[in-house]
Amino acid sequence: MPGPVLIPVVLSGGAGTRLWPVSREGHPKPFMKMADGESLLLKTYARAARLASSGEIVTVTNRDYLFMSGDEFALLADAAGCKARYILEPFGRNTAPAIALAAFHVAAEYGEEACMLVLAADHLIADEEAFAASVHLAAALAEEGLLVTFGIVPEGPETGYGYIEAGDRVGAGRRVRRFVEKPDAGTAAAYVASGEYFWNSGMFCFRAGRLLQELAEHAPEVFGEAKACWEEMLRQPRPGDEAFEIPAGAFGRVPGISIDYALMERSKNIAMVPAAIGWSDIGSWKAISQLVEPDGDGNRADGEAVFVETSNTFVSSRDRVVAAVGLQDLLIVDTPDALLVAHPDKAQEVKAVVGRLKENGHDAHKLHRTVSRPWGTYTVLEEGRGFKIKRIEVKPGASLSLQLHRHRSEHWVVVSGEADVVNGERSLRVQTNESTYIPAGHKHRLENPGAETLVMIEVQSGSYLGEDDIVRFEDRYGRN
Repeated sequence: MPGPVLIPVVLSGGAGTRLWPVSREGHPKPFMKMADGESLLLKTYARAARLASSGEIVTVTNRDYLFMSGDEFALLADAAGCKARYILEPFGRNTAPAIALAAFHVAAEYGEEACMLVLAADHLIADEEAFAASVHLAAALAEEGLLVTFGIVPEGPETGYGYIEAGDRVGAGRRVRRFVEKPDAGTAAAYVASGEYFWNSGMFCFRAGRLLQELAEHAPEVFGEAKACWEEMLRQPRPGDEAFEIPAGAFGRVPGISIDYALMERSKNIAMVPAAIGWSDIGSWKAISQLVEPDGDGNRADGEAVFVETSNTFVSSRDRVVAAVGLQDLLIVDTPDALLVAHPDKAQEVKAVVGRLKENGHDAHKLHRTVSRPWGTYTVLEEGRGFKIKRIEVKPGASLSLQLHRHRSEHWVVVSGEADVVNGERSLRVQTNESTYIPAGHKHRLENPGAETLVMIEVQSGSYLGEDDIVRFEDRYGRN
């Protein structure tokens, strides 16, 4: 007999602060491109599509990442017959609220017996075939009413992961005796030597109805507030069937707690499938560096690098050549607007840099020089006192909002393609090598009517050039 309907649920949140300066709040870890040019999120979608018997993949993410997520899904080669659904958070509340709301959706759409496969958007899995086999084993246990997690067979004593202690056998898996926090080095070595401990992957498989029943029993406040939030979501008008907006007020009342603390550590119905699947959560630059083959001196490069009298050093640079001379045991990560140099043993402390940048009000904690928007991208080429120069790319058929700026004027020069422009009371078509000037206080809009990407240069002038100097009147993407 066929098994239960399987719906992958991808949790795509968190800023990935330990992977700064590539991962930032405006372009977080799931959207990071690996050496093969694919993002972690795209790899997760591909993995999910191969297992989605429902034909649907649910993504729980911040509403600001909806369009970037959609762009990644559109690249999915296995997307034929597979549709995307998004549950959009106004802010993060940890994994228990996210999974609970996904469970309400799955139960309503497919029935309480439907099986959820909960995946993180930012993991790498090298052995996809072994992973698929593990999922089938987990789904069989979930059919029996168990909440199933995936315990990674440890490759060594790792202090950066939590662990699962395995208990008695149940079907093709093991009962979970307990979850333990990240250990020190000695404890981790003892765990691995015992053969009874596994890395906690943060991936799960369970029936939607069973998950909700267990939450009601063990985390009633999470269940109750999440149910109230879901009911309010259903009452809200939706422009389409693709996305659910979570109301901020109701979501703020759901306790912000992980699914581990809320449920997995409390329930007696937890099982684990041991999984040797080449798994990594890519939690630091040290982990990223291990994905690259070393040279004879232990040096690794993602991009162009020259190593002279240097050993055990990792360089990541996609935009320019980096030369390392007379160095040892370093991580060097170069981006157009920020450079990280760190010792591998301190890779976990990179998040402290992000904290300092936030304290100082520096935009580098949040934005890259190139920033994604629903309509395309902009890149800051140069800025100084009273001016800023941007390169703007607009997707075919896309448009910026109808807007005005109070403190700056803008001069637009079309480099490639053509633009339909609203400039005050005028509407005009601007061709390649033509321009238009928009005074401060003028309503304006930019649209790409063509089939090719529109490229233009924007020169801003004024007393204040912050991105928050914007008043929107109309926006097809629902931004305020």
